[in-house]
Amino acid sequence: MPRYALKIEYDGAPFAGWQRQSDQPSVQGAVEAALARLEAGVPGIAAAGRTDAGVHALGQVAHCDMARDWEPFRLSEALNYHLKPQPVAVVACARVKDDWHARFSAVERQYIFRLIARRAPLTHDAGFAWQVKQPLDVAAMREGAAHLIGRHDFTTFRATHCQAASPIKTLDEITIREIARAEGQELAIFLRARSFLHNQVRSIVGTLEHVGSGSWQPEDVKTALEARDRAACGTVCPPHGLYLSDVTYPDPVFRPAP
Repeated sequence: MPRYALKIEYDGAPFAGWQRQSDQPSVQGAVEAALARLEAGVPGIAAAGRTDAGVHALGQVAHCDMARDWEPFRLSEALNYHLKPQPVAVVACARVKDDWHARFSAVERQYIFRLIARRAPLTHDAGFAWQVKQPLDVAAMREGAAHLIGRHDFTTFRATHCQAASPIKTLDEITIREIARAEGQELAIFLRARSFLHNQVRSIVGTLEHVGSGSWQPEDVKTALEARDRAACGTVCPPHGLYLSDVTYPDPVFRPAP
């Protein structure tokens, strides 16, 4: 059966997460339903990351096995037709080797978290960024984030029901960028690692927000990390500011758009 890689973009708001569920809508379920309109008996698909309820994606990657030998562009067009009107789109498709796996072949995952500080309610960005009321000290947040770079035991920053075998992960990058806005302050927080623990990104961002607001000092992040205790974590921020932005593989999978 020919195997295809799918690069998928979605608005996570209507879904209970990526993973297929029997009683709630999921992104995986939406894509599999679209595949079933093209061929009967298509096996279940696998993804690079199981995003939680409300989390968005700019570059989720999944793979599917088809009975027919589809031209990748025609497969993506057919899937997008059957995905309508749901907020899910296949933005790229490529034929891959039979042993290629969207999750296990990945060597890096990247997330972006959008955070907007302003008093007025969000209108255009409502549901797509976390809003806080007070301005944030970005320099202090960067100082706090530096304590998390590298290989650590991230027990403090993982969900209590996380199923990962070990809390030890290597966080390769946290970059905090300010984005110009006419009103308020917007931050884009980029995180990069081979893999992440459940709720790790949201726990880190919520903790850094405490630093930016002045309720924590930058060195308090180091203290929390070394505590290896979930109770030492700051606020776990809401999911709607989080985006799975990219997944990297040893060999490029998708050709650049013309």
